Amino acid sequence: MAKSGKKKPLVAERRYPKKTAKKRKPAARSRKSGPTKRRGLLRRIIMAPFRFLFRLMTRLALRIAMVGILVIAAAIGYTYLTLPPLEALIDGRTRGSVTMLDRQGAVFAWRGDQFGGPISAAAVSPNLKNAVIATEDKRFYRHFGISPRGVASAIRINLREGRGALQGNGGSTITQQTAKLLCLGVPYDTDKWKSEAAYEADCRRTTMSRKIKEAIYALAMELKYSKDEILTVYLNRAYLGAGSRGFEAASQRYFSKSSRQLNVAEGAMLAGLLKAPSAYAPTNNLKRSQNRASVVVNLMQEQSYISSAEAAAAKSSPATLSAAATAQAGGYFADWIMDSAPSFLTRDTTEDVVIKTTFDARLQKAAEDALSAVFENKVRKGSKAQAAIVVMSSDGAVRAVVGGRTEKVVGAFNRATQAKRQTGSAFKPFVYAAAMDFGFQYDSIVEDAPFTIDIPGSGPWSPQNYTRDFKGPMTLTDALRQSINTVAVKVSEEVGRENVRGVAEAFGIDNKLANGPALALGASESTLLEMTGAYAGILNGGRSVVPYGLTELRLKGENAPILAQAGGMGDRVITPQAAQQLTYMMHRVITDGTGRRAQMNGREAAGKSGTTQAARDAWFIGFTAQYVVGVWMGYDDNTPLTGVTGGGLPAEIWRETMVRVSEGLPSEPLPMLRPAFPPSADGFVPFDRRRPRSDVSAEDIILDVLSRIFGR
Repeated sequence: MAKSGKKKPLVAERRYPKKTAKKRKPAARSRKSGPTKRRGLLRRIIMAPFRFLFRLMTRLALRIAMVGILVIAAAIGYTYLTLPPLEALIDGRTRGSVTMLDRQGAVFAWRGDQFGGPISAAAVSPNLKNAVIATEDKRFYRHFGISPRGVASAIRINLREGRGALQGNGGSTITQQTAKLLCLGVPYDTDKWKSEAAYEADCRRTTMSRKIKEAIYALAMELKYSKDEILTVYLNRAYLGAGSRGFEAASQRYFSKSSRQLNVAEGAMLAGLLKAPSAYAPTNNLKRSQNRASVVVNLMQEQSYISSAEAAAAKSSPATLSAAATAQAGGYFADWIMDSAPSFLTRDTTEDVVIKTTFDARLQKAAEDALSAVFENKVRKGSKAQAAIVVMSSDGAVRAVVGGRTEKVVGAFNRATQAKRQTGSAFKPFVYAAAMDFGFQYDSIVEDAPFTIDIPGSGPWSPQNYTRDFKGPMTLTDALRQSINTVAVKVSEEVGRENVRGVAEAFGIDNKLANGPALALGASESTLLEMTGAYAGILNGGRSVVPYGLTELRLKGENAPILAQAGGMGDRVITPQAAQQLTYMMHRVITDGTGRRAQMNGREAAGKSGTTQAARDAWFIGFTAQYVVGVWMGYDDNTPLTGVTGGGLPAEIWRETMVRVSEGLPSEPLPMLRPAFPPSADGFVPFDRRRPRSDVSAEDIILDVLSRIFGR
């Protein structure tokens, strides 16, 4: 059969054969599939609550974070609205300052919170500004008020050194430090805090809640003020030791120049004080302050504020104190002024006060050098004995005060003005001053002999002399010259204790004086300042004086004084003739009496020594025609002195002081009686004033009259 004519179409062969999908063989059923499914299901059931809790906590945390951010933002906003204008933040002191000038008008002491006046970050020396930033906050111009990196670094350092996370380094920015200086805007309230120190301690707390508040306040400040404005507040409010509030006050205090004029070394020294103002204050330890400044200079170089050459120059020529700051003269004097002037103008002042005083820096140094010389050369090493000196003019103007062996002090115990000690024989001139007004003369004769006084309630009492012997008849001059106790008591009893007490009080000894016969021997207490003032009354002719140191007090910036004083002269106590005789008697104490070690070549002087019972106190007080000097020596705890009397070391301190004080002054004669012959009791019978007139013979009267006429 013939094939049909239909042909198959031509199709090219596939280059690659078509892969045929392999049919998957049904997997063999595992015997473990059942348990695995069950475990997966169990795991999902167990984890389901945890996944739910995680998602819930995440959502909750996000919401809390959002709420926290809103709360913080609200707190920052509220704080921002409460921040005052910049001008109100510059001077934040709660009390004012006292600046003291010496008699020449030069500043010698500062007290209170010194504020040199407002300064701005743009106006201060770049050396100071750069030193502060390099030391305290090198990222100051780059952060937004807080520095998480700085806080983390500080915490790491604190933990590494074994402290708490917030103890020690705080990692605070300058903005945060400024917030702390502002006490987060909380003003000082006397009803809430016992003192300004307690207020500042509360402001410096470093609890977590406090740090959070501090951060919020800092962030608000960054929004309210510019960086330079924040730095301006910081520069004006930082405490820098020695009562200095702000860098202008510190610059004036330590260098006697404006903060605009500071060089690299000076700026570095002030910036270094921020770490520990009192410890690094150059007035406390200049070398320590210079070492700290060297660290600051290195930081300034590392941060490219200064070149290596400038750094080397600053370290080779470190900052030094000004002459006034170096001297720190008159600390005891300044403290006395602060205590004696009205408190609302000194200790409790809210104003800036300027006080002109009678202080003389040259005489102060003379007294300090004299005391040091005697203790270095005449007193055993390690002795705890103390001494005090007062230098005064005859009108009561106090020129120098040394209140103890430590020279540079603030607020120390002042033995010249605060210590009340028994005066011993230094009181005897007032016994004889009273006697002069009752008819006694420098050459009146009294017998040095044993006698007894019956003291009601105590029984019989017999005064004894230091030498434990009796010398018989002697003149009052010799009795004072040799410091005879029996004669002093006899004279006191003759003129009356009340009269002796009255004369002493009129001369300025303003303390409770003894009632018994031991009054004449200095059983009462007084201060060195009072005793020196009383002796000044003898020098000026018998008129009392009131020791004074303040001559003018005014508010800073004002010309009219609030207080002024021209002198301390008071009422007349004894006659000029009596004062001249008494001065002569005291002159003999130094020329050939118990005060011989106080003699000065070519210069007349008068004085009196004093030693109390068991030598617990030793005194020497005296004067030349120009100055009165008082010296006390003893132990603070009343331990008896060993081998010391008033005519010994105190007399030597007095002489060393007076020689230095009188340097360059003409030698002027004392205002005293000058008898042709020294008074003597040889060949005369003493006239006993206590005997009744009926018992006095005509011979006694004649001899007494002749002795007065001829001075024998």
